[in-house]
Amino acid sequence: MNGYREEETYKIIGICMEVHRTLGPGLLEIIYKDALEIEFKENNIPFEREKEFAIKYKGKILPHKFYADFIVNKDIILEVKAVKEFSNEHIAQILNYLKLANSEIGLMVNFQTKSLEYKRYAL
Repeated sequence: MNGYREEETYKIIGICMEVHRTLGPGLLEIIYKDALEIEFKENNIPFEREKEFAIKYKGKILPHKFYADFIVNKDIILEVKAVKEFSNEHIAQILNYLKLANSEIGLMVNFQTKSLEYKRYAL
């Protein structure tokens, strides 16, 4: 990782690693999200969980929205997964979220693997 918001993304990944170390793999995504929420609060890191974003199409707001798992430090998207491995669909999802949320940094973390798997995306 180099460049923009490096210190903040390292801290978020460290918190994810702590949750993974404590809980291990094999649980549902919602459990990891609950634990992350506790860690963010205890570390005084500002976040919004299940942040809703409207999608515009030709000037109109579509009825369906998207929900980012977490927005950390006002604009870093954190997507939590509990899957065997990241898929092209997961990557496309976070890249779309970055564009729709007008965010420059996204982190995708996978708690299902033996060691925490994570990827950082930047626009």
